[in-house]
Amino acid sequence: MPGKEKLIQWVEEMARQTEPKRIVWCDGSDEEYHQFIEEMQDDRSLIRLNQKEYPGSYLHRSHPSDVARTEKLTFICTTRRADAGPTNNWMSPKEAQTRVWPLYHGAMQERTMYVVPYLMGPPGSPLARAGVEITDSLYVAVCMRIMTRMGRIAMEQIGRTGEFVKALHSLGDLSPERRFIVHFPKGDEIWSVGSGYGGNALLGKKCHALRIASVEARQEGWLAEHMLILGVQSPRGEVTYVAAAFPSACGKTNLAMLMPPPELSGWRVWTVGDDIAWMRWGDDGRLYAVNPETGFFGVAPGTSAKTNPNAMATIRRNTIYANVAMTHDGLPWWEGMDGPSPAEAWDWRGHPWSPASEDKASHPNARFCSPATQCPCISSKWDDPQGVPISAILFGGRRARLTPLVLESFSWSHGVYVGAGMATETTAAQSGAVGVVRRDPMAMLPFCGYNMADYFAHWLAQGGRAGAVLPKIFQVNWFRQDENGKYMWPGFGQNLRVLQWIVDRARGRGAVVAPPVGFLPDPKAIDTTGLGVSEESMRDLLAIDTEAWLAEMEEEAAFFGLFGSRLPEELRREMSSQEKRLESANAKGGR
Repeated sequence: MPGKEKLIQWVEEMARQTEPKRIVWCDGSDEEYHQFIEEMQDDRSLIRLNQKEYPGSYLHRSHPSDVARTEKLTFICTTRRADAGPTNNWMSPKEAQTRVWPLYHGAMQERTMYVVPYLMGPPGSPLARAGVEITDSLYVAVCMRIMTRMGRIAMEQIGRTGEFVKALHSLGDLSPERRFIVHFPKGDEIWSVGSGYGGNALLGKKCHALRIASVEARQEGWLAEHMLILGVQSPRGEVTYVAAAFPSACGKTNLAMLMPPPELSGWRVWTVGDDIAWMRWGDDGRLYAVNPETGFFGVAPGTSAKTNPNAMATIRRNTIYANVAMTHDGLPWWEGMDGPSPAEAWDWRGHPWSPASEDKASHPNARFCSPATQCPCISSKWDDPQGVPISAILFGGRRARLTPLVLESFSWSHGVYVGAGMATETTAAQSGAVGVVRRDPMAMLPFCGYNMADYFAHWLAQGGRAGAVLPKIFQVNWFRQDENGKYMWPGFGQNLRVLQWIVDRARGRGAVVAPPVGFLPDPKAIDTTGLGVSEESMRDLLAIDTEAWLAEMEEEAAFFGLFGSRLPEELRREMSSQEKRLESANAKGGR
């Protein structure tokens, strides 16, 4: 078939450059997976955990300099710098050929080249897309098998369509000075060299499913987003599907796998996906979302039976852990896990550790990689080729001040403005300082494969589609703090109380008030029965400090100013309208 011939030709070309000792074409079978696991145990790149307590689970340790996404070394390669935009690192294709391509020369000598065909999206879905990752890392190969539909099913689609994303990965020498992740949107191609960390090396994930796919989505009229997908089922049996964008390590997986508290009996939350959503418009005018992945690549620290019991159940078997600690009994451990700290353990570097140690046992960005089918609350529609109809879209992040617990946008265009202006405090998922407030529009700042001004325009254009049944757009903030730095909202499973109001609003119910920044819940619209949150605290959680918002808008305007005349005029009008509403409210005196 022409598609397979094209693939073979590309693999041969990459082999000539990288000079591997041998080439293995991965078929995605159980037998192959277990063989790879055994090989990794033999070379100590994978450590067997306690198989009685964690059957089929193993520990991988990455190089200490290679533990998070390297955004400063991630590039979009377009002929014109303006097409990449001011929020992306840009490199011309010509510069990539001279600066990055030579790093692959002989990079796989004495190594095995693994050819990993993979499919993103459910088979038969209008959004299913194939890719092939070439890698010299067995860790990447086994994780891609968990995270994607790997092997024969991908080869069949490549054979039918002749289309696939070309993803080349090599560990290189793991030097940060020779580490690059570059994307060629025009050619559907990705190069990654010098890193073995998941986000930099599992190229079907952020690189393909967001940076490359976002360009394709713009061209074809759909959306590729850094969003979880969940279904909220009421005691009446109604299921309302929600997509939500949060920066990494801001509670996305916890929300996607939310377990309702006992006092909210009859409610259920179903997980469709925890990280990425591909959304297209259906014939009925509704927006349908699919999860392109088949696994969870979640942050381990902070995950516990309290914060995410469904995740803890998911990762008790057939899981590849990265950079967590290991007890002397062969159990994985991390800060925030249930129970007391172990008396002794091996830390994420493999060094002896005890509670008296100065350093953390687990890296703050330690990860687990688990099959989605193991999740106790996985939706029966998680792999539906048509996807699930989205009724509400949430934008959220970590803000200790300013942003209320929840607000609803006035309109689709106002909702796009809310998402475009989103800011959050950085976490360990990004390299660099933690706790710094930065703009992260729609949680896509590190993942949009083209100029974000055009990305905003693409979102705005969806609101003008003929016959479109537009989801309502909300902003949430679980992380608001009081003057003493204490979280004001209990979060985790109790977030369902906020989702209840969101569902009501999506279905045309629920009382609201209309301050300058969006619709807020009526003071009694969120059920706080038995929660221990006072009426005063709820007022504070929903309070709008107009002076603080006006100051925030100055920073927002400076961010939007980066895009110059390319910023959509509709977004400028929304910003101007919000500023006028805030100034009017401030003149009347108030919060």
